[in-house]
Amino acid sequence: MNTAPHSSVIVTGTSSGMGQAVAQRFQEEGWHVVAVDITPDQQAASPLLSPVTGDITCEQTLGSAIDAALSGKAPLRSIVNAAGVFPTSSLESYSEALYRKIFNINVLGSLNIARIGTRHLKASGGGSIVFFASVDAFTVSRNQLLYSASKAAVVSMTRSLAIELAEHNIVVNAVAPGWVDTAGTRAGGRIDAAIESIPLKRAARVEEIADWVWQLSSKPSYVTGESLCIAGGVFMR
Repeated sequence: MNTAPHSSVIVTGTSSGMGQAVAQRFQEEGWHVVAVDITPDQQAASPLLSPVTGDITCEQTLGSAIDAALSGKAPLRSIVNAAGVFPTSSLESYSEALYRKIFNINVLGSLNIARIGTRHLKASGGGSIVFFASVDAFTVSRNQLLYSASKAAVVSMTRSLAIELAEHNIVVNAVAPGWVDTAGTRAGGRIDAAIESIPLKRAARVEEIADWVWQLSSKPSYVTGESLCIAGGVFMR
């Protein structure tokens, strides 16, 4: 492993699941990772890891912490926003508080991280942003009213920012996973009930999602404004 990182990446939602897998993948590739999560990271800081405890819905406070974590480090080349929540909701069950929680984290949080990090990407001469959307942005699942709407907003935001940031040599894309095997999706047997509807008859592994994020992040190319569905055939475009 390269102990002198040539590039930095901001990754959010790193305490578990897909965000943790993404952070690990970048470290394996020798990148310096600014690992952002609302839960304190149990790993000690190292040449390849700068843990930041913070709330992605609080731009000013988090921005200062990320700026400090990047100070004196390798230039920022990528931003990956994997933080998100997926509570169930329906017309009958939703509340204003739940609406605000889902949209504040999934949408506002994504925008905040993009704005915080984009200043550094511009200073580095460009780079990439990868948002986490969902297959539910394109197809409908029962009891995912607010989650689906929030991820559709992320898809639209990806396209808008791709246009806005192109002149700065920054590409913006999203991954749109289907069912992924994590502690959250295993809770209550949710994933077991869904597997029969997946053509490949299994959920994605977090490492598979991290592989695609790495491909979109590490070598920015001519692809921008796209949302890549990683759903085992549940949805095809």
